[in-house]
Amino acid sequence: MKGEFVIVDGIPVEIGKEKNLLELVRKAGIELPTFCYHSELSVYGACRMCMVENEKGQLEASCSTPPRPGMVIKTNTEKLRKYRKMILELLLANHCRDCTTCEKNGKCKLQELAERFHIEGVRFPNTQPKPIIDESSPCIVRDASKCILCGDCVRVCSEIENVGAINFVRRGSKMTISTAFDIPLDKSPCVGCGQCSAVCPTGALVVKNNTAKVWKALSDSSIKKSVQVAPAVRVAIGKELGLKDGENSMGKIVAALRRLGFDEVFDTSTSADLTVLEETEEFLERINEGGKLPLFTSCCPAWIRYCEKKHPELLENVSTCRSPMQMFASVLKEQSKNSSRRLFHVAVMPCTAKKFESEREEFKVEGVPNVDAVISTQELIKMIKEAGILFDKLEPEAVDMPFGVSSGAGVIFGITGGVTEAVLRRVSTDKTRANVLLMAEVGERGNEGIKVFDLPYGDLSIHIAVVSGLANAERIIERMKEGEQFDLVEVMSCPGGCVSGAGQPYVNPEEKMDRAKGLYSIDKISSIRRSEENPVMMSLYKGILKGKVHELLHVEYKNKEVN
Repeated sequence: MKGEFVIVDGIPVEIGKEKNLLELVRKAGIELPTFCYHSELSVYGACRMCMVENEKGQLEASCSTPPRPGMVIKTNTEKLRKYRKMILELLLANHCRDCTTCEKNGKCKLQELAERFHIEGVRFPNTQPKPIIDESSPCIVRDASKCILCGDCVRVCSEIENVGAINFVRRGSKMTISTAFDIPLDKSPCVGCGQCSAVCPTGALVVKNNTAKVWKALSDSSIKKSVQVAPAVRVAIGKELGLKDGENSMGKIVAALRRLGFDEVFDTSTSADLTVLEETEEFLERINEGGKLPLFTSCCPAWIRYCEKKHPELLENVSTCRSPMQMFASVLKEQSKNSSRRLFHVAVMPCTAKKFESEREEFKVEGVPNVDAVISTQELIKMIKEAGILFDKLEPEAVDMPFGVSSGAGVIFGITGGVTEAVLRRVSTDKTRANVLLMAEVGERGNEGIKVFDLPYGDLSIHIAVVSGLANAERIIERMKEGEQFDLVEVMSCPGGCVSGAGQPYVNPEEKMDRAKGLYSIDKISSIRRSEENPVMMSLYKGILKGKVHELLHVEYKNKEVN
């Protein structure tokens, strides 16, 4: 036999590019249990659930052990089963076990492994004091009684987002994960991206649930209920409702929302077209008139918060354009001003930080928010299930007019690089369909955390950066400090963009690509590929927006002290 092999449970497995034994074992078709291992994060090796037994009878952590040719390991011995059961029993001893009322019920890794290893009882008493639940953040709820100290949240907050809002505090049996000095989450450096909740294997960190507020509004016949759905939601909702991940479910989402009781259903892709037009104008104005460069995109509220907290000096570089969610809400609220029924507007978003954005004072009119409630994809799934709607059986329906048209450029906002590509389609002088296809190859597509490329514009060369993950944004800022001059920088806090938002059902990196492909497929078959070709845009500028473009579509983030 050619190549180098490790013998896994008596089966030779060839060593390829696997970084550790865990990946090699998975290659052999064996799913080792883990709590603290994520391929996108550093190896921590805390949970010890992924231990394997070598030929000497010694136990090794597969996540932190590189494969060596000739190794002989076993993954399912009596010793390992006993070891794993003991770890689970000890974790459960200090864990809140009100599983049926937990937000993570049915999706909890601890619950899943307790069932897998047939844990029938816990011999040890729970000596933990009654926890104080931190609900201060509009985005995330933190319950220390459900924490198993895997450290996933600490690493994603530090390594992927460069925020460091939470960390291990105290020692020994009193160790926990908390903010500095145990201050509330909303007073910490937290930017609301929610990636901590996305990687948390239990219910210690969960997305704040706003469905009760929405249910109450839906039952009130005196108000009009409208809802907008973000582009990334349509390719992520299906997996838990009987469809494939990455499949375009927008038509079924519209049908489900109408059955829930919404009077009007809209697609945020329409207002993404507005964002393209306004942001392109701002970008070209800065390029041609020597304005403040680079222009940073403003769609991601977690990035805005990061900028306010860590780099207030860059706020002048951030686009004044409101996010597509806020643009649409402003237009809808303006349209309904003279209506006899109050408009209650809901946004279905892949993002937890949108919950914070909806509460910002900049997006309120006389104290009333333009977006009355934000629910995540996960929350919409819960509402559909609670209502007993058989999602996979629904016949697709179209969104409502007069805002029922959007371009492919608006749809790809849900992927890292999508905003940039949409702007480039607008900037380009070559408007042929062939050029749209060629433009996809200039460098903005792909799942890399940092993409840097140049694009000719007249006599100039535009230097562009596309980043996802706030730690990558920090790296671009460092490059700027070292003298590199960028013209346009797109920032999304979630790795891969909104398809990986913390409000989406969690998937592994490979499945995230399926969602991205789903949005690109929608764009590819769209009859309108450029935002400026959307006929709704012209009617908006001639109608509701006439004389009110800056008031309704733009915002200025002040250089002010924030928590």
